[in-house]
Amino acid sequence: MFQIKINDMPFSVPKGSTILEAARFAGLHIPTLCFLKDLNEIGACRVCVVEVKGARSLVAACVHPVSEGMEIYTNTPKVIEARKTTLQLLLSVHNRSCLSCVRSGSCELQALCHDLGVDIEDAYDGDMPDTIYDDSTAHMIRDNSKCILCRRCVAACQEQHTAVIGPNGRGFDTHIACAFELPLDRVACISCGQCIVNCPTGALVEKDQIQEAMELLHNPEKHVVVQVAPSIRATLGECFDMPIGTNVKGKMVSALRRLGFTQVFDADFGADMTILEEANELVERIQNGGTLPMITSCSPGWIKFCEYYFSDLIPNLSSCKSPQQMQGALTKTWYAEKNGLDPRKVAVVSIMPCTAKKFEIGRDDQDAAGPGIPDIDVVLTTRELGRMIKRAGLDFVNLPEEDFDPAMGITTGAGAIFGATGGVMEAALRTAADTLTGQSLDQIEYQEVRGTAGIKEAVYQVAGMEVKVAVASGMKNANELMEKVRKGEADYHFIEIMGCPGGCVNGGGQPTQPAIVRSFTDLKAIRAKALYDEDANLPLRKSHDSPIVKQVYEEFLGNRNRFAHTS
Repeated sequence: MFQIKINDMPFSVPKGSTILEAARFAGLHIPTLCFLKDLNEIGACRVCVVEVKGARSLVAACVHPVSEGMEIYTNTPKVIEARKTTLQLLLSVHNRSCLSCVRSGSCELQALCHDLGVDIEDAYDGDMPDTIYDDSTAHMIRDNSKCILCRRCVAACQEQHTAVIGPNGRGFDTHIACAFELPLDRVACISCGQCIVNCPTGALVEKDQIQEAMELLHNPEKHVVVQVAPSIRATLGECFDMPIGTNVKGKMVSALRRLGFTQVFDADFGADMTILEEANELVERIQNGGTLPMITSCSPGWIKFCEYYFSDLIPNLSSCKSPQQMQGALTKTWYAEKNGLDPRKVAVVSIMPCTAKKFEIGRDDQDAAGPGIPDIDVVLTTRELGRMIKRAGLDFVNLPEEDFDPAMGITTGAGAIFGATGGVMEAALRTAADTLTGQSLDQIEYQEVRGTAGIKEAVYQVAGMEVKVAVASGMKNANELMEKVRKGEADYHFIEIMGCPGGCVNGGGQPTQPAIVRSFTDLKAIRAKALYDEDANLPLRKSHDSPIVKQVYEEFLGNRNRFAHTS
């Protein structure tokens, strides 16, 4: 430990700490804009500057290490004035239409200006740089007029091993863009949205489809169904300032019903269907010499990444649609047929943690009910649902607890854990193990594939054979794992890959959190715990035990699933 002083108060702080970390350890908050721990530690924005006794100038707290006997001052007039000047300069080249910005109220620049008493009118006047507005992709809008050049999006994109954006130009003309100023739809963007959740302002936002959803709800010709992904229940509460990791399933269902949806379905049903298909496909490949390792196909960001960088391994992908698409297909076929509905008059709105889901619904072969009848009509992210609830004037925190509608509302713990990295693997193993042994096994928790580590490996003894598995989340980790597979260095039977680090609980459509929270709070673990707790408390914990899944196969699918597989 080092003995230091902060604002003339003595503290013992760990060796190797930065001033920012030391201050946090001492219970003091130093503001930041560009900093993200372990992702973007570049000291570029200069908002975190502090005074250090003996130093010739102010230093950036996020990168400056502490030393024995250091004396630090975090809130002197000189420090406050420097921070205010920095914010005024940022505002001088910023689109200041804050009231209409989707990030108003959650913008880190706006919050800092408020905290330091910097008014919009305090900005310096002068030239404005040329800006880029790019809405070429299905999932997001890039508006450089709101960019503050913090480079957090660049770091996130590099961490995803795609690196399709970066700083172009020099000096005053520096801006974030793609190579050769190409639009995003012309580069290898995988639509993961990690740049969005790491952006401190409204420069990067999801493509809002709330109006499209509202038009469906107000169309008397439409029977509008909503399906909600497993992880949303663990994150939606953050949009209403509830503690991170609060399970708000009952209030969420209540809100969706009050928004006017005819049926409110749990997408855990689609997850259970996916497990039946993927587990059986895995068993079939193992027993009949199929292509191994088999790799999950639930994450559309990962599928795009595979198509771009590992096209030679496409045969290893499971042939199953994602849970979103599988449930949408069954809603417009089995559910529509069972209820005497014309599939063309059934609309499905999907609430997802993933911006890539907006891209996925437009892919080929996603029209199980027939040409021109998409499996899913509209995808809303967690953030969009939060805004939709607020616009409707619903008092979310005080809403009653309600249950999903029964047609697709009886789900299992296996479906619930889909939202956490390793959850798909564990759910599939529960079904595959029962299938291979011909027994209903009591041991159903596979702890080795749980947790937020980027890559996890395990070997399980099932029915007298070794089943070797691996789990990766985030494309940097996926790339590392796939290179081993490509080189023949990895002898696995089954691999789960999720596009976002930590899985869906950390998806690109989840609620944004300030950098200080993202840096020093394990969002992934806290959110995932809510899903594992739900799994542990459900009476059914294996997908193949779901009575609704059994009913679908008996009534509609028979011995083969006409809609679970792509053509």
